[in-house]
Amino acid sequence: MSRKRVAVLISGRGSNMAALIEAAKDKTYPAEIVLVLSNRPDAGGLSTARAAGIATETVDHTTFGKDRPAFERALQAALEKHRVEIVCLAGFMRLLTADFVGRWEGRMLNIHPALLPSFKGLDTHKRALEAGVKLHGATVHFVVPEMDSGPIVAQAAVAVRDDDSEETLAARVIQVEHRIYSLALKLVAEGRVRIVAGRCRTDGAAMPDGAFLAPEA
Repeated sequence: MSRKRVAVLISGRGSNMAALIEAAKDKTYPAEIVLVLSNRPDAGGLSTARAAGIATETVDHTTFGKDRPAFERALQAALEKHRVEIVCLAGFMRLLTADFVGRWEGRMLNIHPALLPSFKGLDTHKRALEAGVKLHGATVHFVVPEMDSGPIVAQAAVAVRDDDSEETLAARVIQVEHRIYSLALKLVAEGRVRIVAGRCRTDGAAMPDGAFLAPEA
């Protein structure tokens, strides 16, 4: 089996990156993490990646000022050097231009801490609590030029408790983030995800029939 070569782009501690690295330790997993790339030299996830024996690179966005195309050319050069086939964004806090996103169409994934299309953008847990939703969660989607709007590959939901704070809710959501990101990358690397009319279709995937109710009486 030829494993797909994957780069993970981070800006911080990279907990989802670490989950992908852990999943890829299994030699039967269809993807291997060949590069962790950060736009911040002080990102904590870089040391985690190095400890796992994975190549790391930094493309410091601050050195490019407002020249986003130049920053992205440097990103692209690093990805090409490592012969990357799939890109996973994991807390990468830079907006990418339509040109760069277009170059990676159907090959770039992002994870978002909400059940898209609800709560796009930042502060998702705070906004979910303020809205009074009973279910919250995480979404893995393909990246398109519009933020948090690409075809959805996988989602997972958690119940919102009456006594939840942003921190307690975030702690449960991050657990399902780690599970669905490795699942989504597996499906994409296996070539089982097709985009049809802007929606993902997954070949041979089991879809649960049961309903998840919150609260339960």
